[in-house]
Amino acid sequence: MSTTSVEGGRMPRQIAYIIGNEACERFSFYGMRNILMPFLISSILLAYLPEGAQRDTAAKDIFHTFVIGVYFFPLLGGWLSDRYFGKYNTILWFSLIYCAGHACLALFESNATGFYTGLFLIALGSGGIKPLVVSFCGDQFDQSNKDKAKVVFDAFYWIINFGSFFASLLAPLFLRHWGPAVAFGIPGVLMFIATVVFWMGRRHYVNVPPAGDDPDGFFKVVGTALRARRPGEGRPGYVVAVLGLMLATALLGIWALSLAGAAPSWWPEYGFVISACLALGVVIALGGWGASLQLERARGVHPDAAVDGVRAVLRILIVFALVTPFWSLFDQKASTWIIQGREMAIPHEAAWWPSWLVQDAAQMQALNPLLVMLLIPFNNLVLYPLLRRLGYQPTALRRMGWGIAISGLSWVVAGMLQLWLDGGAQVSLTLQALPYL
Repeated sequence: MSTTSVEGGRMPRQIAYIIGNEACERFSFYGMRNILMPFLISSILLAYLPEGAQRDTAAKDIFHTFVIGVYFFPLLGGWLSDRYFGKYNTILWFSLIYCAGHACLALFESNATGFYTGLFLIALGSGGIKPLVVSFCGDQFDQSNKDKAKVVFDAFYWIINFGSFFASLLAPLFLRHWGPAVAFGIPGVLMFIATVVFWMGRRHYVNVPPAGDDPDGFFKVVGTALRARRPGEGRPGYVVAVLGLMLATALLGIWALSLAGAAPSWWPEYGFVISACLALGVVIALGGWGASLQLERARGVHPDAAVDGVRAVLRILIVFALVTPFWSLFDQKASTWIIQGREMAIPHEAAWWPSWLVQDAAQMQALNPLLVMLLIPFNNLVLYPLLRRLGYQPTALRRMGWGIAISGLSWVVAGMLQLWLDGGAQVSLTLQALPYL
């Protein structure tokens, strides 16, 4: 692999390999993920449960446990890349694990051990490369051509949704007409192609070597601050952080007791997904608060720049606190919303409905990437310039805040649709377009 600078002022030619890899990988991931719920509900893997609410709940638990893995393993991928192997090697190796996971899904559709092993490998592979591909793309630019980076990242995000759109539209049809082996096999083939495309650019990439163990890294500074003692002063931050760990452990412990039917009667029957999310939220909230209370004690042991950097991270934990539940809800469109859509009436009798193409409620997920591809240029070319002319500056944080608030309406609308269904009304599947919008 090359470690030389890119050609001054020009678009790096190796970007084409990264973009091609991302397009195939995203089709692969969303193609598999968006048919996971329909497959589980109707598969032999959950045949021990009666059809209906119990099987739907079990399928949701499996799905969201898988999603937790997808969002947890980026921590592992980023750590291995930064500490030991570098981005290229880590992406390539995790991609091979990713391919093996797809193979397991296609080969073991009737074998629980094989199928769930495949889900674990995909979560490991997909999560492992998730934090690296975008940053690896950024490594290909230098000061002479950094103005080209915005164009590439816009294309990068657009191609993600392009792959997601066709995967969401076509994968349910593959499952319906050709069965799970083909439906899971096609995303596997796409992931293999993605890996080969990425490997083909190996002689052209700018490869930033791993940084190794940073003695002034985030967790080192936080650990120093929490352990530090001052004469005549207590350690309130340490107490708060330990309390957070104890509460998180208690939450997971109560979940474990619930499996044995020994949980307290007053405790809600949360599954693993909700319990794990609550535990993680407690650790982030109380751990961050505790660290901020004693952070100044790390000065002198670590450089001021490192301590100030940690403080900057702690200040934006509120953003993570908002983003975490948003994405937890967002992924329900591939689980709860599919279950709701299966109860709705597909308007095949309407002349305007494309019955030749849209035949399954799971295909409604294609609306999300389609609307993203349409609304991003609308926002950038029409909405945001108009807001600026009116004197309102749509900063990144303001866009995130308004986006989260507006998206909250999606679940209000979805809840109203469910109330109509529960009341016995016949509800058209087209009405699901509103919460997607």
